[in-house]
Amino acid sequence: MSNVYFEILRPGINTTIQDSGRNHMYHEGIAVSGAIDQRNYKLSNKLVSNNFDEAVIEFAYQGPLLKLKNNKINFSITGDVIFNIIRKNLKVENGKCYKNYILEEEDQLDIISTKNTAYGYLSVNGGFQIEKFWNSYSINTKANIGPNKGKKYSIEDKIFIKNSNLKKIKQIELNYSESSDNIIRVIKGTNFDYFSKEVQHKFFNQEFSVTKLADRMGIRLSGYKIKNIVNTNIKSEGLVRGVIQVPADGDPIIMLSDHGTIGGYPKIGVVISADLDRVGQLTPGSTVNFKEVSLEEAQNIFKAYTEDTNKYLNENN
Repeated sequence: MSNVYFEILRPGINTTIQDSGRNHMYHEGIAVSGAIDQRNYKLSNKLVSNNFDEAVIEFAYQGPLLKLKNNKINFSITGDVIFNIIRKNLKVENGKCYKNYILEEEDQLDIISTKNTAYGYLSVNGGFQIEKFWNSYSINTKANIGPNKGKKYSIEDKIFIKNSNLKKIKQIELNYSESSDNIIRVIKGTNFDYFSKEVQHKFFNQEFSVTKLADRMGIRLSGYKIKNIVNTNIKSEGLVRGVIQVPADGDPIIMLSDHGTIGGYPKIGVVISADLDRVGQLTPGSTVNFKEVSLEEAQNIFKAYTEDTNKYLNENN
């Protein structure tokens, strides 16, 4: 067992372990969870030569302050993130995302904040020394499932790191930047006809704002009130990540990684898979516009998204 670990000097706002999620537990009422931004999650692992499904630290807004104990490591951070490396001689280095670094014993990593996005990702070569729960490392704080007893990390907690071979590490830097496009593409939901033609038109032609009611479960929007003409409730049905529910107040809610597996609000639309990363990175106060696409278009867009992701994952190989 490795004795190399991060000591948490400041936990940050929402610091958890995430991976690609657990896709086989819906029938038990357990959400997929996993990294909100799957592309940035994979890129962080690529930068330190890990398997793309290795667990990473996900943080939101203010990140953690970490001190490394008992060895040196190779790490990377992805997202739109401000961070510093504080060397043990107190020299401060400004960090750059999409690049890997060596962190020496007793150095500190100060992840100050995200900028124009909500989430960032920290990976280390070799990964973290943690156990899988139901075939996933992901922490679901709503259900207390995963490492660290299913809870966010707190001050003085320790995150142990596997032994790794730094001799095989090469310097990698990716030329990647976050998209600022606020157009979110959706397909019609199963209850699309619960809404009048006027409301359907407005849904695709009005701007919505992201409220402060946003977390790993979902994002509540404000703006034009989406009123339905049938019933504000339906018999509870299964939900998927990206589904857009409309409660009685008319403010849409986009479901994210830790969403409930069933819900009783009408569903006006579903965000296409290729746009889920961007939706998860929306911050309070930002605006979005919805654009309707067909199922065939969504499939073609996802194919292009996958090819674009693989381009970065295969870079420098």
